Amino acid sequence: MRAVPWALIVEQSPRAPGSAPIIRGMRLEDLGWDDEWAALFAVHAVEDVEPARVAIEFNHIFRVYAATGEFDATTAGRVKHRAASRAELPSVGDWVAVRKRPDEGQGAIVAVLKRRSWFSRKMAGQLTDEQVVASNVDVIFVVMGLDGDFSPRRLERYLLLARASGAVPVVLLTKPDLATDEPAQVAAVTAVAGTVPVHVVSPKHGQGLEHVGTHLKAGRTGALLGSSGVGKSTIINSLVGEDVQRTREVRQADSKGRHTTTHRQLVVLPGGGLIIDTPGMRELQLWDVDQAVKDTFDDIDALGASCHFTDCRHRGEPRCAVRAAVDAGVVPAERLERYLAFNRELALLAEQQDERAMLERKRQGRAMGQALRARLQHNRGQ
Repeated sequence: MRAVPWALIVEQSPRAPGSAPIIRGMRLEDLGWDDEWAALFAVHAVEDVEPARVAIEFNHIFRVYAATGEFDATTAGRVKHRAASRAELPSVGDWVAVRKRPDEGQGAIVAVLKRRSWFSRKMAGQLTDEQVVASNVDVIFVVMGLDGDFSPRRLERYLLLARASGAVPVVLLTKPDLATDEPAQVAAVTAVAGTVPVHVVSPKHGQGLEHVGTHLKAGRTGALLGSSGVGKSTIINSLVGEDVQRTREVRQADSKGRHTTTHRQLVVLPGGGLIIDTPGMRELQLWDVDQAVKDTFDDIDALGASCHFTDCRHRGEPRCAVRAAVDAGVVPAERLERYLAFNRELALLAEQQDERAMLERKRQGRAMGQALRARLQHNRGQ
């Protein structure tokens, strides 16, 4: 598809607090558009529908970037009706087909193009559903502070979800000036990260940001994920060269963030590339990471092939090769416990998903029954 320069945009509607400046002079290619996206969009290409990328979501209203400018859009009713779950609805980073309403300066999202990658977690709370945090991301930056936020175990959960997303994970360690023992902490993170790159950065002082830039060439998208107050928005402000995201200091007593980011946002970087800022996550429950667990603990999986029982759970069964490796000091006992804990969590999630699917089938059966009865009554009345 031939690139179309962006027109100058005159804003007509209120914008979300802290949202990025209006973008001028952009092309779709600057947002990551390519021939593959053009081919996916072709089936939706009618006169009044254009491709756009979701930049911000707030209160079910989306700010989208398109060749004709930046404007707000809502999800069309048929998209909501056809979605089997909330995960199929638009998310920040998605490429969508939008029907513009010229008289209103707004649009309606009539389709979501098939995602190449997406970072998901189980929705916080009791609801068993997938929450898509960021879509069509090339690299995921897992950000963790070397202060009171430091937790290799939490980092391991982020990396599992990042590996399952289809994007390339990278670890950014911030606040080295507040580290209790930087070399030891970096070593602990490296042990958990394996082959994932680990960089120490100090965005406040402009140190180490070149590591971020090497992963974000023109048209590539990154996402910053981590707890509140670890410096995600400070990283974005430093990359952009101005304060497009408001920040506040963390509490010194417990290193808890008091960040003002409340929604996900796609920011276009002046040197090329894009990055998605996300609010801090208090809960990070796993979702669809079975293969990522196997890849992360591939040594335990390989040893399991030598267990006497093919369905060995490595929890005390006789002639267990994994337990033997732990006893011999080949596999750390803590590593096996984490592997078993992840598998217990995934087993519970699978049960919850099965239960939810059964309830959904019952709901659909009742709805079909009601529709059939209504049709029969209608036919009798004719």
